[in-house]
Amino acid sequence: MYSEKVLDHFMNPRNVGEIEDANGVAQVGNAKCGDIMKMYLKIENGIIVDAKFKTFGCGAAVATSSMATELVKGKTIEEALKITNKAVMEALDGLPAQKIHCSVLAEEAIKAAIEDYMSKNN
Repeated sequence: MYSEKVLDHFMNPRNVGEIEDANGVAQVGNAKCGDIMKMYLKIENGIIVDAKFKTFGCGAAVATSSMATELVKGKTIEEALKITNKAVMEALDGLPAQKIHCSVLAEEAIKAAIEDYMSKNN
């Protein structure tokens, strides 16, 4: 059902936690569907130098959060905005059809955190 990469990112999630001086923060999802993802970005000179997350949800939600933070680190804002849910799924070697919404949540979290940064920095 789950790929080895999904299981690895669920059992050993990367970048869990908060960035105290994050300059891009966003929370997506809702408690009704059961998945809430909060993403913290530290952006310097247009490059995402650090990313962390806190996710309340299923294993796939944790794995997609973990992979999303791995994918955005070191990217420019423009590059990070091009990361799609499909890219997150491909990086995890796929997700079951009923868990695709978790990858959508990851894409939304990246974009919302960047929008927060942009609104604070013109």
